[in-house]
Amino acid sequence: MLMLDCSSESGSFSNLFETGTGVNAPADASGQSPAHLAACGGEAFFLLWQLQTGANLNQQDCLGEAPIHKAAKAGSLECLALLVAGDAKIDLCNNSGQTAADLALDYGFLECAKFLRTIQHTQTMKLRGQSGYSLSDRHSLQREGPNAQKQESETSRSINRKRRRSDDLVS
Repeated sequence: MLMLDCSSESGSFSNLFETGTGVNAPADASGQSPAHLAACGGEAFFLLWQLQTGANLNQQDCLGEAPIHKAAKAGSLECLALLVAGDAKIDLCNNSGQTAADLALDYGFLECAKFLRTIQHTQTMKLRGQSGYSLSDRHSLQREGPNAQKQESETSRSINRKRRRSDDLVS
């Protein structure tokens, strides 16, 4: 098996599959898959290829880092965008308890950190919206207001009245 590190050139990545390495098989002793190596090297094209062949976006190496952590440490906005589009877990923590956004910030990649925080915030807001909660102010969540409940009740009464009328006509 061919061993690669994060500083490898993109031409060398294709050799991984020529030597028979599986898409999620660790390519080295630290448990890094080819997707880890691509993300670490900022190789968006190779990472895309990995994702299309079924790479596990959330596979963690011996440090607890997934490809999203590697891309954040490398400052690769392209790789981060691919991973986010592929539904990688943004809030996944490594063994030190750091998310990819934390690592991007620690390594000085402010644009990457901002991108990840924005995506995280957007996902959080979508989850809150799907659960019936809405933000009424900056500090608290409230259930939908009484007007929404009243409207729902009126709609169901109207449907029930129509059913009764059609039952009367049939009798």
